[in-house]
Amino acid sequence: MSQRQPRAVALISGGLDSMLAARAILDQGVHVEGLNFYTGFCVEGHTHAVRDKDRARPKRNNALWVAEQLGIKLHIIDTVEEYKDVVINPRHGYGQFMNPCLDCKGFMVGKARQWMEANEFDFIITGEVIGQRPKSQLKRTMPVIAQESGANDRLLRPLCARLLEPTLPEREGWVDREQLFDWSGRSRKPQMELAERFGLDDYAQPAGGCCFLTDPSYSRKLQDLWKARGERRYELDDIMLLKMGRHLRPRPHFKLIVSREDGENRFMHGYRRQFTHLVPTSHGGPLALLDGEAGADDLELAARLVARFSQGRDAERVRVAVTEKGGEPRELDVTPMAADDVPREWYVG
Repeated sequence: MSQRQPRAVALISGGLDSMLAARAILDQGVHVEGLNFYTGFCVEGHTHAVRDKDRARPKRNNALWVAEQLGIKLHIIDTVEEYKDVVINPRHGYGQFMNPCLDCKGFMVGKARQWMEANEFDFIITGEVIGQRPKSQLKRTMPVIAQESGANDRLLRPLCARLLEPTLPEREGWVDREQLFDWSGRSRKPQMELAERFGLDDYAQPAGGCCFLTDPSYSRKLQDLWKARGERRYELDDIMLLKMGRHLRPRPHFKLIVSREDGENRFMHGYRRQFTHLVPTSHGGPLALLDGEAGADDLELAARLVARFSQGRDAERVRVAVTEKGGEPRELDVTPMAADDVPREWYVG
């Protein structure tokens, strides 16, 4: 009777490391399927698909692309609601910005463990490398992830496995430890060399940020959102709009989200009925969403700010249509604010 082929589930982020880790195990004859978790904070598929400045970048889901290159099945799992607790109450705190990296990795490995058990797979693969990330990929924190996720020694990190204690897949002979790697540090040269050896190219830029929570501007906007609300909570629409436009808070009780280009204009247009919104009518210019409560003086100030970012910024007067939530548009005739009159502290991010 033939022995059953070992089965592994790989965390596929869309980056090079997870791609190489899965390929290394595939080459040992293991059946591999991929998992990708949608948290709402993923970079790809959002701003680079909207903004003109990113027009040259491929408009693809890199996780799906990786799965296609490897010839494996990919399961994309929506974790938006479950992930909120990771962002709002990280047990191990945040990194440099609002990134709960250690809790995030533990969460994802824990979800992979649940999937592994439900689907009768044998072990989990990640693309982690010792020392590559300052918090979640340290030799002292890797056991924390394995333990708190419940994966324990069914968690295999092929790219640095020979620097760690042998795991169950290695001890059972499902994979050959000698064919795994002993990489450490932040250099991506070994990854790129292995990719070339495997004949893999056109992969996502190594070391590219894949999560908005590692971005300082985005982190400031999220903190501002929580401060304005007086509580740490968010919905998916909130975190999507934090990715769009200039965010200015001229008064504590409201902020403006001002589009920067046509792509953002079109994206934000879908949200206009949920907010008071403003748009110049006498000159070309941005759509702006007003988040909060605004009186007559506030609306005039908001209109002057929108005029400042319009093509009429140097005109004496600009007409701006203001449509309060659930109301009819009305026009304000305003003097655009001068750039020097907009305090730097009004810019949230």
